[in-house]
Order: sequence, then C-alpha cells, then structure tokens
Amino acid sequence: MLKADRNLTGNDRFEGFCIDLLKTIADLIGFSYELYIVPDKKFGAENTTTGEWNGLVREIIDKNADLAMAPMTINYARESVIDFTKPFMNLGIGILFKLPKSMPSRLFSFMSPLAVDIWLYVLAAYALVSCCMFIVARFTPYEWQNPHPCVSDSGVMENQFSLANSFWFTIVTLMHQGCDLNPKATSTRIIGAMWWFFTLIMISSYTANLAAFLTVERMITPIESVEDLAEQNKIAYGTLEGGSTMTFFRDSKIETYQKMWRFMENRPSVFVTDYEEGVKRVLEGNYAFLMESTILDYRMQRDCNLTQVGGMLDSKGNGTDCSPWRDKISLAILDLQEKGVIQMLYNKWWKSSGVSCAREDKNKEGKANSLGVGNIGGVFVVLLCGLAVAVVAAIVEFFWNSRKHAQTERQSLCSEMAEELRFAVKCRASRQRPALRRQCSKCIPPGATYVPAALEVPQENGIMQMIEMRKSPLTYESAGDS
Repeated sequence: MLKADRNLTGNDRFEGFCIDLLKTIADLIGFSYELYIVPDKKFGAENTTTGEWNGLVREIIDKNADLAMAPMTINYARESVIDFTKPFMNLGIGILFKLPKSMPSRLFSFMSPLAVDIWLYVLAAYALVSCCMFIVARFTPYEWQNPHPCVSDSGVMENQFSLANSFWFTIVTLMHQGCDLNPKATSTRIIGAMWWFFTLIMISSYTANLAAFLTVERMITPIESVEDLAEQNKIAYGTLEGGSTMTFFRDSKIETYQKMWRFMENRPSVFVTDYEEGVKRVLEGNYAFLMESTILDYRMQRDCNLTQVGGMLDSKGNGTDCSPWRDKISLAILDLQEKGVIQMLYNKWWKSSGVSCAREDKNKEGKANSLGVGNIGGVFVVLLCGLAVAVVAAIVEFFWNSRKHAQTERQSLCSEMAEELRFAVKCRASRQRPALRRQCSKCIPPGATYVPAALEVPQENGIMQMIEMRKSPLTYESAGDS
C-alpha cells in the first residue's frame, strides 16, 4: 500500500507486509527491483467471453513485469497461464460485516436465564406441591398433633399444614429462607425432601446461567453463517470485481454458492473496485463483503466496528507469480517460513501494538442460551416421582394407623378407616378437628363410670368440643343392691 507521505518517490512510496517480504527475499537471493502499480489496479481475472486477462496476471503474461508481489490467491485459472511460487500464507474466504449492536438492557432481564416454559413449569410445580402437601398432611394421621402438650386429653387434634401454610411452606423453601413449619410424617417429609432437591437444582441452575447473562455481551446478529446470508435478501453482499473471490462463486458447484452468485450477478452494484470501497460499504451498514481472510483480519485489527461472520468458505494460499524466478523465490519462502521470519512479519503488520483493535475477542460473539426443558427437565421428573412416593407413603401410614386402632378398639378395619377418613376431610381447611377419644381398659376400671373433668372439656371460640364418653354397664338391680 502507498504511504501517506506523497513526496516520496520510487520504491519508498510503498509499505506493508508484501513489501517487507519482498525486501527480505531480495536480500536473501540477491536481486534488485522496481515497483509500480498496474493501470487497472486489479489482481487479474479472465474474461469468460474473450479469454483475455487483466490486472497483474496480464502484466506477467505480456512480460511487462518479472514478478507480481501482492496477496494473490493461487487458483486453477491463474496457475494455468502463469507460474506461482510456494504459498507464503494460507487463507480462505470470509464474510466481513459491521459489528452488531449490543442488545439493550431490559427491565425484566433477570428472567432471561430460564426459558418461558420453565418459568411456567416452576409455577405449576409450586401449586402442585403446595396442594399435595395440604392433602397428604390431612390424610396422614401423624400430622395431627395435640396443640396442648400439657393436657394429655385435650380432645382436639391440630394440623399445622393448612392450605395457606402449605403454600407458605413451599414458597419459603423455594426462596431458601427459614420456615417454622416442619413435616412430621414420613409422607410429608418425602414431599419436603423432593421439593428441597428441586429448588436446589433450580436455584443453582438459575444462578449459574444468570452469571453468564450478566457477563456475556448480547448481540443482535441478523446473520451468523453463509447459509443465513444466502437465504435472505435484505442485506446485500458482494466481492471484489475481477478477483479470485468472484471467480470462486462464479465457478462453484455448491448450491448455496451458486445461489449467492445469481444474487450478485443480477445486482452488479454489489461488486466493488477495491477493498477500501468494500470496507466503507460495510461500515455504512446493511452490506456484507466477501473477501480473503488475511485482508479481512487486517481490517478487523484496525477497526473495532468490523467483525467476521461464520467461518471460512474455502482454503487456499497466497503466492507471487514470477515465471523466471519461481524456483529461487519458492526456496527462499520455505527458508523464511522455517526460520519464523514470515510469522514475525505477520505479527508486525497484523498484531503490532498501537495499531490493533483491543476488541477482546468481540468478533467471537458470545451467546448464553436460556435453559430449556432439555437442560433441566429431569428435575421435574424427580419431583413428580417424589410426590408419587409421598402419596404411597401416606396411604401406608393411613392404613397402618387404622389397623392399629382397629385392633385396639376391636372394630373392623373398614369401619376404622372410614371413620379416620371422615375426620380427615370433614373439617376442610380447618387446622383443628375433634380427637377420636379412645378408651383403654387400663385407664378406666371395669364397672366405673367415666366423668370428664372440667379441664377435659376445652372451649374454643365459645363452642364446646364434642367428647365421646363411655358409661359403664350398670343395672338397676346392681344399684339397688348397693
């Protein structure tokens, strides 16, 4: 490329990677040279109608120049008419695009780590577990406790898991806060344990993904690959006119590239005459420039508003075309590659401090995806399995308690289970129910009359609690004998 100082003449007018490489090769082999710019400023492409070449290739064919020092891509058409050296750099075709704008912060961005369906499933799980806790707690006899421990025969049984308390228990544990409600029955403890495990996984997943959403810069990217570019028509795209990239799309047999060539062929305005024009159109927006990756990287390092979309479309090399000097220059290039000189020159012009963009890999667009059912759906399955086990445990507890009382009272198991079930459901949302007062033969001697004491008849809200009393089988004859 030309230096900014217009007062320079001769070879001093030029600078760049290729110029430094040419100087190094000339010193190594031992020859002098004089640089000039071709009139049409093109690398060289064949006219498919006339078969004529232009640009640097034409200068070599006409023997106006002995050597073409430029980042020329080695391809079949050029190699068939001129001799190339060994490639001094490998490259491919990339897509230069304007760096997308950062996604604006949203008021409810804290909900982004989880997908919408996951939020709905969590809400449904919260309601399901709360209702299941309420039903199972009323069903199992071990959640009914004496509210007055000092009065052994209070006549009232209390259940701490009312409907409101059940919803409170689940929301408090979901938020990882302390709760004064503690399940006592095995079935309710299973529900609590499964819900705690569920909340552990959900909160951990949410926290981890939230950190990614807060640290990864979100971009609004209209295209992410060459396929996206080919399937749309809102963003124009083009190549350097008469270059190897244009030839690549013109001669390609791949359907995607053929479709892109038809798009460009029908819109001649998408082609540019030089790289400066292509970069300018990219910065203006709504345009993607298809160019060689080496020049693409060079432009990106000097402008933080540019980025590369997708990967490279092909793989090839850059070389110099020099028919009489091919073998000597090829050996010199191999020697410089082995010594690391070419890599040093690359670092000088692509990565030197003060001229490169400190983008911190902005071209590698980070993306944190929302967690979906496929990521954490298993925890919902575990929760449902836990609820099923809890229901089975509640049934076993209910059956075992009814069987024990049936044997004590010498009643049938079915009648005892029906009585227990009636007391479990008749109070609806109430936290209290009358206790089933069962008399033990060790407590009241045979023939004695049971008379409740005043303390044994508790009053609550002005209503006398129902107490089951059992009289001794006294007869008038036995009373008269006394």
